[in-house]
Amino acid sequence: QVQLVESGGGLVQPGGSLRLSCVASNSIFSIFAMGWYRQAPGKQREVVASITPYGVTNYATSVKGRFAVFRDSAKNTMYLQMNSLKPGDTAVYYCNAGDPVTGAWGQGAQVTVSS
Repeated sequence: QVQLVESGGGLVQPGGSLRLSCVASNSIFSIFAMGWYRQAPGKQREVVASITPYGVTNYATSVKGRFAVFRDSAKNTMYLQMNSLKPGDTAVYYCNAGDPVTGAWGQGAQVTVSS
């Protein structure tokens, strides 16, 4: 059973940056697609970014050009670099391994963008 632990959330002003980390308990990046999701209050969870075992990345239109997903296989860690943050990016961010229905989830990291 894969376990995921996230860190790096916090409060940031509009236009600022944050980096989220997701540490996996096993070496899974060559096996599973990985993703970052977010859920804002009163809204459904949505995918933000994903990366395949081959390193192919994909982004939601709302974050394209501002967010970047990458990983360090030696550290079993996936990252989400978030730049030019907007109040609309405020949400709890989750990392996922495998797929959103049957895969593993992290505990979530709160990101608040506010002045």
